Amino acid sequence: MIDPSARIHATADLEAGVTVGPGTSVWHRAQIRSGARIGRDGVIGRDVYIDEGVTLGDRVKVQNSALIYHGVTIGDGVFIGPGAILTNDRRPRALNASGERARAEDWQVSPIRVDAGASIGAGAIVVAGCDVGTYAMVGAGSVVTHDVPAHALVAGNPARCIGWVCVCGERLVDTMGRLSTDAPDAPDRELHCPACGRRYGRSPGDRALRERVHPEVSA
Repeated sequence: MIDPSARIHATADLEAGVTVGPGTSVWHRAQIRSGARIGRDGVIGRDVYIDEGVTLGDRVKVQNSALIYHGVTIGDGVFIGPGAILTNDRRPRALNASGERARAEDWQVSPIRVDAGASIGAGAIVVAGCDVGTYAMVGAGSVVTHDVPAHALVAGNPARCIGWVCVCGERLVDTMGRLSTDAPDAPDRELHCPACGRRYGRSPGDRALRERVHPEVSA
């Protein structure tokens, strides 16, 4: 179902059974396959490919030429940069064990989940079976081969954690104002955002940072 308020460019190719929520824009030559579900107030850029059954939450921005394959689930407020690729097969082959052309039954989907508020940079690749946590940020051109914790900043090939980021996207710093380049080494160690004041820490046994206290709002 295409909501009447959605804006679909005349050159976009939407198969039967696609759902597009209110206020979402789908631009030039985007292709959206059957069963895909796109939430409200999103933007699907030029030449984007969204495969069968993919789910996008509300207010998702998918930039030009990004490729999102079957098995991917994307939460609310996620940013997918231009040319980014989210795959679904960890051991791809054109042929099966008998030497015949591989068919759907010859391989198994390895799903990807990108949680709310995360950002995937331009040209980045997320390998099948890897999840990206809430408000994490994947640097441009990175290749993600392992799960990315919430609020982690990862970059490189393979992508490695080089710091931590706030909900607002700013790099987090420690109590001395130094950029944090690794995970807090103790549950009571605190990081904060120099831009908006949010504070973060982690619980014992938890790889991901979590927001502890919202900054007080002045009257």
